[in-house]
Amino acid sequence: MSEYVIETNDLTRYFGSKAAVKQLNLQIPKGGVFAFLGRNGAGKTTTIRMLLGLMEPTRGSATVLGKDCQNLTPADRSRIAYVAEGHFIYGWMKIRELEAFQSSCAANWNRDLFRTVIEHFGLKENMKARSLSRGQRAGVCLALALAPEPELLILDDPTLGLDPVARRSLVEAMLMVTQNRDRTILFSSHQMDDVERVADWIAILDEGELSVCCSPDEFLKRLSRWVLRFSDEVPPVPELPGLVHAMQYPNELHLTIANYNEKTEELLAGLNPKSIEQTNLSLENGVIDYLSGNSRIVSLLQHAGGVL
Repeated sequence: MSEYVIETNDLTRYFGSKAAVKQLNLQIPKGGVFAFLGRNGAGKTTTIRMLLGLMEPTRGSATVLGKDCQNLTPADRSRIAYVAEGHFIYGWMKIRELEAFQSSCAANWNRDLFRTVIEHFGLKENMKARSLSRGQRAGVCLALALAPEPELLILDDPTLGLDPVARRSLVEAMLMVTQNRDRTILFSSHQMDDVERVADWIAILDEGELSVCCSPDEFLKRLSRWVLRFSDEVPPVPELPGLVHAMQYPNELHLTIANYNEKTEELLAGLNPKSIEQTNLSLENGVIDYLSGNSRIVSLLQHAGGVL
């Protein structure tokens, strides 16, 4: 059996003439948490749906748990759990009825685990689904997904729309789950603080293409942010190797650069700034800068008529 839980080979999906996912080559090892990042429309959900066999690729292929995604058997699917964004559950059922319904379809069911997750979210089994908040529904969906003890848990933007308390409960539950290193979690998210807390690996999709795949520490190790201050007008930004993002302010230039080196240092010094200072860069700001790209090398003042 492959050491990778998920492998894709030039996985591609078109909708008409638009490529939602382009030649995706991805390998996700067994154990740990893998975060799927990118802007809305980057191809994250489309990729997940192809991995689950819910959507056919235009070309390319993918395997999950060593099996072709387009030929997953019921036995294969019993090893995979999926929580879609929106956390849909049948509103007319009580939580205990949802459990009975789900467990009747499962080859294995850990009732103690189900109860542990439900109690973690402060829920009772006689509560009706339609009366639950969005965060409580998320807790029920997670409990239903975890009780069969899947080898692979796929979560599509699980904290979307949740308040801070519900988000923390969900992240804590994910941390509890990852104590079992035989289980792998793949989740997409826009919440970088959640990603920073739980992810062992991150993959960034940009317009359907995989542009980053590494650990969060490695990502931040390769990026740095610099603030250049000038006595007079800020000069134009030169062609800088590794330039990720630039933003111009009055008398200041903020640059995010990948793989900063001596050549980069010389080019920045050639702008004759009054001072050059390296500042801290969080994972959230690093990812946002990376996704924004250097197409945003503009001054906010230019768009605000000088009123800012």
